[in-house]
Amino acid sequence: MAPGTEPAADRHVSDHYSLLGVRPDASPQEIESAYRRGALELGYQDGAWRELRDAYDVLRDPEERARYDAERDGFGPPKAPQKKSHNPLDRLFPNLPHGWRVAIDWVVTIAGAIAIVLAIKAWIVNPYRIPSSSMEPTLHCARPAQGCEAATSDRVLANRFIYHFRNPRRGEIVVFLTPSLAKQECGSEGTFVKRLIGVPGDVWEERSGFVYINGKKLNEPYVKPDRRDTQTLSLKDIPPRNTYTRIPKGYYLMMGDNRSSSCDSRRWGLVPRKNLIGKVFATYWPPARISFH
Repeated sequence: MAPGTEPAADRHVSDHYSLLGVRPDASPQEIESAYRRGALELGYQDGAWRELRDAYDVLRDPEERARYDAERDGFGPPKAPQKKSHNPLDRLFPNLPHGWRVAIDWVVTIAGAIAIVLAIKAWIVNPYRIPSSSMEPTLHCARPAQGCEAATSDRVLANRFIYHFRNPRRGEIVVFLTPSLAKQECGSEGTFVKRLIGVPGDVWEERSGFVYINGKKLNEPYVKPDRRDTQTLSLKDIPPRNTYTRIPKGYYLMMGDNRSSSCDSRRWGLVPRKNLIGKVFATYWPPARISFH
């Protein structure tokens, strides 16, 4: 006799599964095997054998078995536990009508997408348009503005979090907020894009249009000959005048690549680190100008 199977006549049970000695989730093959074993053990005795036969007839037919399972009082095969929804709306409002749920899902999805875009712009990457010729020809502005070489202004991307992990470096193109004097000197203020030339501790000079750092001429392939000026200046000439001999800690000197037409640190002073927004790392528009910096 198979383990867990007892002669049906000794148990006096009316449940078909128990009578055959099988589990409620038994397969058709298990049910047939249990019936044959039980019939042999009972010796086909009238009464007990007939009860066994009736149980087998019900359970071997899928439709009859399903009907029997549905009518049993607490004996049916265990139901699969209902999966809990991971949707917060379903948990908070389990009886919410379908139409309302769909509408709220759309609202939440759109609001979430907007929040993600705003978060990316605020903390990760933000696009900027080049409005003036101060960075020509590295970054184009649009004609007919004076000194611009292109029909369409370049659009660039700035990494807004990089300076939280490392110091700004000489030669990087940087987006920053201008000091207050820029409004008076340039006629505009706010967000500027320039090249970082002087870092804390540097002794900066411009001699006949060429930059010297700590007495050594700076190699600047990004400044084209026809865009260079002829000025001779030192840190003492930078606002506030007669103040600096070296660039102090936490301050940076910015210059445009188009030196002859750039309103930069030479006119409105050094930029505090707190004003730095991020490093320009790519031009993404127009398509012909796509590049990395």
